[in-house]
Amino acid sequence: MGTEIELDVEAQTEPPICGFKSARDNSHSPTLAGTPHAGTVVADSDADADADADATDATDATDATVGRGSITSTTTDTARALKPESAHILSVPDICALLETDVENGIDSSEAARRLQHHGPNKVEGAKGLSMWTILMRQVSNSLTLVLVITMVLSFAINDHIEGGVIAAVISLNIVVGFFQDYRAEQTIQALYALSAPTCKVIRGGHADTIKAEALVPGDLVKLGVGDIVPADLRLVHSINLSTDEALLTGESVPVSKHAEVLLKDRDVPLGDRINMVYSASVIARGRATGLVVATGMTTEVGKIADLLKRSGERLADKRTTPLGRAWVKVRNGVRVLLGLDGTPMQVSLSKFALLLFALAILLAVIVFSVSLWRVTDEVLIYGICVAVAVIPESLIAVLTIATALGTRAMAKGNVVIRKLAALEAVGGVTNICSDKTGTLTQGKMVAKRVWLVDGTEVSIQDTTHPFDPTSGNVRVGDDVYSAKSPNAEKQAAQLKDFLKTVALCNNSTVTKTDVSYTAMGEPTEIALQVLAMRFGMGKPDLLEAGEHQLLAEFPFDSSCKRMTVVCTDGTGASAYTKGALEALLPLMDVSDELKLTIVAKAESLAAEGLRVLCIAKKTADPADFAPGTVTTSAEKVAPANENSDQRAAVERDLTFLGLAGLYDPPRLESAAAVKRCQEAGITVHMLTGDHVKTATAIAYEIGILDRATAARPSDIMVAGAFDSLSDAQIDEMEHLPLVLARCSPTTKVRVVEAMHRRKAFCVMTGDGVNDSPALKKSDVGIAMGLNGSDVAKEAADMVLTDDNFASIVTAIEEGRRLFDNIQKFLLHLLVSNIAQVFLLLIGLAFKDPHGVSVFPLSPLEILWANLVTSSFLALGLGIEDAQPDIMQRPPHNLAIGVFTRELIIDKFVYGAAMGGLCLAAFTSVTYGYYGPTGGLGVGCNEDYSAQCGAAFRARATTFATLTFLLLVTAWEAKHFTRSLFNMHPERYTGPLSVFRTVWTNKFLFGAVTAGFVVAFPVIYLPVVNRIVFKHDAITWEWGVVAATLVVYTAIVEAWKAVKRRFGMGAAAVKVGGDAEV
Repeated sequence: MGTEIELDVEAQTEPPICGFKSARDNSHSPTLAGTPHAGTVVADSDADADADADATDATDATDATVGRGSITSTTTDTARALKPESAHILSVPDICALLETDVENGIDSSEAARRLQHHGPNKVEGAKGLSMWTILMRQVSNSLTLVLVITMVLSFAINDHIEGGVIAAVISLNIVVGFFQDYRAEQTIQALYALSAPTCKVIRGGHADTIKAEALVPGDLVKLGVGDIVPADLRLVHSINLSTDEALLTGESVPVSKHAEVLLKDRDVPLGDRINMVYSASVIARGRATGLVVATGMTTEVGKIADLLKRSGERLADKRTTPLGRAWVKVRNGVRVLLGLDGTPMQVSLSKFALLLFALAILLAVIVFSVSLWRVTDEVLIYGICVAVAVIPESLIAVLTIATALGTRAMAKGNVVIRKLAALEAVGGVTNICSDKTGTLTQGKMVAKRVWLVDGTEVSIQDTTHPFDPTSGNVRVGDDVYSAKSPNAEKQAAQLKDFLKTVALCNNSTVTKTDVSYTAMGEPTEIALQVLAMRFGMGKPDLLEAGEHQLLAEFPFDSSCKRMTVVCTDGTGASAYTKGALEALLPLMDVSDELKLTIVAKAESLAAEGLRVLCIAKKTADPADFAPGTVTTSAEKVAPANENSDQRAAVERDLTFLGLAGLYDPPRLESAAAVKRCQEAGITVHMLTGDHVKTATAIAYEIGILDRATAARPSDIMVAGAFDSLSDAQIDEMEHLPLVLARCSPTTKVRVVEAMHRRKAFCVMTGDGVNDSPALKKSDVGIAMGLNGSDVAKEAADMVLTDDNFASIVTAIEEGRRLFDNIQKFLLHLLVSNIAQVFLLLIGLAFKDPHGVSVFPLSPLEILWANLVTSSFLALGLGIEDAQPDIMQRPPHNLAIGVFTRELIIDKFVYGAAMGGLCLAAFTSVTYGYYGPTGGLGVGCNEDYSAQCGAAFRARATTFATLTFLLLVTAWEAKHFTRSLFNMHPERYTGPLSVFRTVWTNKFLFGAVTAGFVVAFPVIYLPVVNRIVFKHDAITWEWGVVAATLVVYTAIVEAWKAVKRRFGMGAAAVKVGGDAEV
């Protein structure tokens, strides 16, 4: 009995999460100067001096003070004003004096109205979302749009209204589509936002009332019950069996016990240890309380994090002291935003590419003017602009925006809301995912997984899909499967009777069945135990209905004693039912030393599996020991019994051990498969959690983040304390960053992101709590939880998961990769067209009429038609291509290179040169082949048709038809960079007719090709339209030239793809399942 045993069982503590402090806050525990109270605690001998310092600080910190005194702004009142960060070290009378409120009646309505006017609504400003103006500016802030605007202005300047109008329409389409897409996404996010506590119960003037949470003011007296969301920062006045879930604020995964009567000494105690305070956005998990509001809105701890988040986006250079320096930084940053040089890798790449094209367009115009010896007539100016327009893919932004918008719609079906369109393409390039455990990789609910009874009987529960549903999953008692309908059900339940009765009665949670599912209210641990009892038909409602069990007393769970006991009648007398931590109950149990060793060994075995272990015990009690008239089924009515410590000690002595319960938060069913897909895609998954290292490790092994087949490296599993103690240089020297990081604080997550950035990794960070917001903002793509996430986290994120499911992140990555591939496909198509046109037009400068004027091989409107009509729909069709079968078996693309890979650049020049050369061959075949070496270009054929312009107009029509049909073929060839069009999907279908199935898979692209083919004929043959608008004429025998160029071009493309396959160039060299671990 006297054996002392060292336990290695999971503790129930979290790393300290400290509150925010002002720069001037260097004082110790303040006291109320001149207002001594018995409850006031002094931290040390310097307290008096510190109190004076605090009174002085209060004068300069009006934003951080609350109370009536701060409104009147007199010297005396300001000295008495309350600092919210000091509320936990002040007694309730001190708080009442500073806030000028009454501990029983609160403040009156008129005073509340006056304070509301002064302090403002109880709202966190960080969750206001994006303005329509900001969303609109997003659409304009990119280089390509600015280049198009300049081109449009020049077109109108030379009175080319058709070309200018077409470009204006393209710009408008891009802005409108992008604006409405971003606006819809923002509206969806705003729908997910919810005020932390829409309503609350308050006592004003002695009368209880329910008001909107935003109307709360400092000094209000608030009542709290189970399930309530705390509406503001409160100093507790009264509390009974109170615990709160502060996961959103501190990351604490287990509810924290709160005690109003406790008075703390240290002003800088971490938030999670301020047990006489409850904070905004936390949830009451158990018990009830009343508290005084000490901070509202942006002065709450949540508000301070939101304010920090708003300022975190400011660049360090913005803090320059000189006005000139600050002005320069603002101008520089504004120009970068306007040019689209701030954003994701693809945004920056496309913006730089647009600036390069703009410079190239100017260079080409200069070349045209130089050839004409700078005699810039109207025709020369038009030709120069024509060449410049040819180099710019006018439809790129519109196609990119529409393709991304369609991708966003597909993502919404996959439970991912995109707040920023750029985030969709960015997520496709991630190399690392830093995921929270609770609620993302796991279900976020506790489940009883294992039970071990004193007689050695073991119970296991597997495959639970709904933690609240007692019928979900498979139950085994010993070696037998348990079923309520089986013949052995009654016998199996009898083995567990005392154990189940204890976990059901010593429990304040409720689990109820609705029409469609089960719902629960209470502490996660108690819910799990209640569901366990209900599986065997012994839930608390079932036991109470029989009338044999009535509550005599309740001794609630307390963090100091780590146990809970209830005393109930049982028909023949009374029994005490106890549950708690093993280390707390082991000394109180009447068991042998040998059994103690067995119990501890089993508990450590369960803990090693990542389970949270609870000890269950009971003893016989005498009903006469409890005051008459207290018999009830309500825990609230027996609360006074809790205050009798001697009685509790007597009840919780010589307990009979019943067994151990192992609880855990089970992984989501999809998590293991999703993690495996990430690993196959070369993406490393890291688990960053506030949970115990054993729990985190067990889950990591279960879902595949850690591999049981290989020994874990020393750095694979770390506790945040050890990681935080390392310098940046030491972290950079690590071969790999930790795969499992337990006991994480917000600072730890930020340091992990920074370490990944130093390794040139592109990372996703998930989070749900307010404390996750800085890391979400710091990461390349921040993903917040939509169901259980805080408003501040959603505001900081680029994406929001509507189902809080890790598998949805993998869906987002797959969609991002598909979008990246498709962007490359339609970029290739658009740029091949531009290169071909520039090639043709520059060499076309040599085709001069008798007056020495260059004759256009293509008219300006033919160029715009090819770029904006023919190419746009083909590119859009490529933009909605299905994902390649091996898309998640490839390593992430190189972010240093971006979308313009070496393969894309080489391909566009090979295909562009081939297309341009064949278009040139078509033009010369008609002008010089048919009409002789002198040609028949005529005079003034760039402007109007005349009899002598027949050859030029027919040659131009042939060139236009050649360009159009080659673009149609290119659209199908660009579906894959290396595979032949005639054998593009060998894993799906083969044979000589497989090409028809290949082109039919993308019906939109098939329709665009068909439409492009059909529309070419009226453009060429319709009178007026052909000669006056497009400056070409109907053709006949020239179709033979077009057909010949089509065959030659297809042969060139297929030959080039064969060379790439033969020598392993480009995509053909990519190996499946690359390793991107950092």
